Amino acid sequence: MKSDRLLSLLLLLQTRGLVPATELAERLEVSVRTIYRDVEALSASGVPVYAERGRHGGITLLPGFRTDVTGLTADESRALFVLAAQGAHAALGLDRALGSALRKVMAALPEPHRPAAELTSRRILVDPDRWMRTPQAAVDLDVLNRAVFADRRVRLQYRSGGAPAPKAYTVDPYGLVVKAGVWYLVADRDGEPRLFRADRVHLAELLDDPVRRRDGVELADVWEVLRLRVEARPAEIRVRAQVHRDRLDRFLRLHGDRLTAAPGRPAPDADPNSDSEPALDEEWTEVELAFHQPGDTRPLLAMGGSLEVLDPPEIRTLLARAAAEIVALYPDA
Repeated sequence: MKSDRLLSLLLLLQTRGLVPATELAERLEVSVRTIYRDVEALSASGVPVYAERGRHGGITLLPGFRTDVTGLTADESRALFVLAAQGAHAALGLDRALGSALRKVMAALPEPHRPAAELTSRRILVDPDRWMRTPQAAVDLDVLNRAVFADRRVRLQYRSGGAPAPKAYTVDPYGLVVKAGVWYLVADRDGEPRLFRADRVHLAELLDDPVRRRDGVELADVWEVLRLRVEARPAEIRVRAQVHRDRLDRFLRLHGDRLTAAPGRPAPDADPNSDSEPALDEEWTEVELAFHQPGDTRPLLAMGGSLEVLDPPEIRTLLARAAAEIVALYPDA
């Protein structure tokens, strides 16, 4: 463990230059005293590392010192070749660069680790997209990507979900996030954190003004706030339905994340003093689902006659109208 930590310390200093001891301790999850002991150990082994005292001091290497040692373990070598989101590199125009980088990494690996790393790239594939997902509109990330790395403000023509037309916003980007195959721009608007889906950006214009981010706030901090805000949003519409048992597996694959209780069981907020049990028909299973808004229930129509909404009446009406619109398209059928 100590040798791994010493190598990590060396590579951090080589990459970052002068780094405060407190930051090194936080990054390596040790005490500041341990960092200074590790510095002494590196110095004793011939690495030209020293501490600069004072308010703006820290740990640094002698200018010009470089090491080409990788120090990668077998597991670290394999981990580099398991890429969780190949599509993300293509969207940023980095797919060729990624292939080139991996070839260079392979050449730099210790000889005993190369076969395992190469085999990992052939045996492990991670596809971040969900099954049966709705096709996404083509996304042009060029301007957003340039704004993020140039630290410039952006003017967006952006259509919010459900809005009839796009509106103009001037935002201060923190970065880009891809979640389940969907790209988002994380930015401040008027000093408040906001999330913008890239496929709803009609036009993006890179401004000359420098970005105005809040002091000490990073992309990961803003994303965490926005992520929790979305996940904590209550699902106010409860829908009770019955699903044909022969199609229950398919229903669970498509809509299982919306269930409020196991199929055929009462919902968590059901009356605990009630003696009644849900009726278990031989062919149908009762389920309860939660939705944020009425329109979110339309995908239930994909189950056809294998799913019937029992309650509430307004959702039955909404789905009946949607089904009638489909039937009207085929008057001769």
